[in-house]
Amino acid sequence: MRGMHTIHNRLFLLFLSCMMTLLIIASVLYYQKTARIIHTKINDMAEKNISQTVGLFDLLLEGYDSITKSLNSNSELLRLLEAREKPIEPTISGINERAITNIMGAVFYSRDDIIGIHVITNAGKIYNYEKHFAGMIDMNYETSDWYNKLKSSSGEMVWLGLSQGSPINNMQKESVFVFGRQLYNLSTHKPIGIMFIETDPAPILAALTNVTISPNSRVYIADNEDRIVASTEKEGSRLPLIKGMPRPALDEIIVDDRTDELIVAGKAAMADWTVLGLTPKADISSELDETRQYLIVVILVIIVLSTALASLISRNISSPLKLLIREMKQVEMGNFRGSVNVKSFEEINSLVASFNRMVRRMDELIERTALSSISEKNAQLQALQSQVNPHFLYNTLDMIYWMLDERENDRLGRVILALSHMFRYSSDWKEASKTTLRQELEQMRHYMTIIESRLEGRVSTDIQVDEQWLDIPLPKMTIQPIIENAVKSGLEPLDRLGVLKVYTEASDQELHIVIADDGVGMDEDMLMRLQEMLESSGSSGKGSGNSSNGGSNGNASRNGGSNGGNGSSGNRSRNGNSNGSSSNASRCGNGDNDSGSRRGIGLPNVHRRIALMFGESYGLRIESKQGVGTTVIIAIPLSAKGGW
Repeated sequence: MRGMHTIHNRLFLLFLSCMMTLLIIASVLYYQKTARIIHTKINDMAEKNISQTVGLFDLLLEGYDSITKSLNSNSELLRLLEAREKPIEPTISGINERAITNIMGAVFYSRDDIIGIHVITNAGKIYNYEKHFAGMIDMNYETSDWYNKLKSSSGEMVWLGLSQGSPINNMQKESVFVFGRQLYNLSTHKPIGIMFIETDPAPILAALTNVTISPNSRVYIADNEDRIVASTEKEGSRLPLIKGMPRPALDEIIVDDRTDELIVAGKAAMADWTVLGLTPKADISSELDETRQYLIVVILVIIVLSTALASLISRNISSPLKLLIREMKQVEMGNFRGSVNVKSFEEINSLVASFNRMVRRMDELIERTALSSISEKNAQLQALQSQVNPHFLYNTLDMIYWMLDERENDRLGRVILALSHMFRYSSDWKEASKTTLRQELEQMRHYMTIIESRLEGRVSTDIQVDEQWLDIPLPKMTIQPIIENAVKSGLEPLDRLGVLKVYTEASDQELHIVIADDGVGMDEDMLMRLQEMLESSGSSGKGSGNSSNGGSNGNASRNGGSNGGNGSSGNRSRNGNSNGSSSNASRCGNGDNDSGSRRGIGLPNVHRRIALMFGESYGLRIESKQGVGTTVIIAIPLSAKGGW
């Protein structure tokens, strides 16, 4: 709650709330206006489409009506039909039948969409002219609904609608649009039969699809008895209940959006049919949904920008005062080096200038004390940085003494050069803890040059590291402490040649730098204590100084102290007995105590630094078996290759 009373937070909330209020009001008004425009646009488009479709439908029906009228007004056709009902000679009957067929064929070929023309006289004679001549006539046609509708008509056009297949030709399975009328003698006005025509339904369906607004729109033609005459639905689809839907008057268009569907209705003048278009409102609102989504994105972007702008404005106003307060707290804590540099209001600038003058005067009074303290700390740091492992330095100087005595000048040069490189590497901390595997291996080679010279063939080194891993990052002084521990505690006590191997193994996620020796190894209790020490050093947030000491003591104590072992091995190689051990121990003072009390870089310290650089799941993993040897695995992530 205290933070809410700061100038920065108060100004931030004020600016942000004002901008959010304006944004919400503008967004709501924009969305409402857009929704009204879209709905009006869709309704107008639907009304225009249904009006055009009804007009086009009427034109098609007028054309079909003119075809039936041309046949009904053809006096020659009517005469021949009546003549065929009277008994005449077979030759004349065949000529008349051919003439009737020719008249029907002329009408058939007058339009491309006609599929079949059928005439049935009152005497039961049937005349057909159709695209598929071979067919079987349904002899039960007199009981069908379509026949009764035509027979009961009084000469007006009868629209039978879409039919799945021909009503009379059983071989005609294609969908057809059927219409017809009763034939009358023009002189006596008596019916002489019926005719009906089958046409391609494509023009009718194409006219209906003009009503669709979306891919899910459905269009139906319903008669005055609420029966569906034609539709754009696929065969077998569930048809809606037409009863109760709006029925417009002639030249009237009805748009009803009170239900979950937009219903558009128009009346066809020629057939007394109603064209109904049904479109789900979910499809209609798709454009509105896109607008809403776009508006949401814009609002989110504006919110982010408004938040950033409010934060920037409030920070610019409050930052000079916060900076001055922060520097005052630093002075209160004893830091007199700070200085406030701001450009703000005149009153704040004057206050800041007075504060800076006060701090400078106070700093002058304590400068000598501060310089003295800094000099003392620098001296302590230099003393710490110049510390060298006394036992290792002693053994090295002792070896140099024996080499000089035996006049081994070449070996002496290599040892001194290796020792020089080691001191330079271990004392150069300008790059802090950053180094590479290549540099660590180079440091290891210098160390092994000294060790191999001192032990005279009792230690052999085998390095097999893939070139692609040489530039991976590592904490400085990672490998050398492990090598030193392996030589002192594992290989020096052997009475045979000891082998030290360094190689790499890569998995999908980790790179393992393996350091294995075939030395004396550790028993299970010692291994368990060392592993627990590594685990505690990796999981704790404490400094590495204690872990370092513990690691050195634990590692050195595997074989009774590393210092005594080094001195003994060094003198045994030259004198052939163990007298050198007491000699070297006497030079060191107390070998075991020295190893136990010195502050070296132990395995827990190495493990902790690896975990700090790469994460808690990485570090050292130790495997050991007494009498077989010890293996130390440095596990680092493969993602560390090529960078820090």
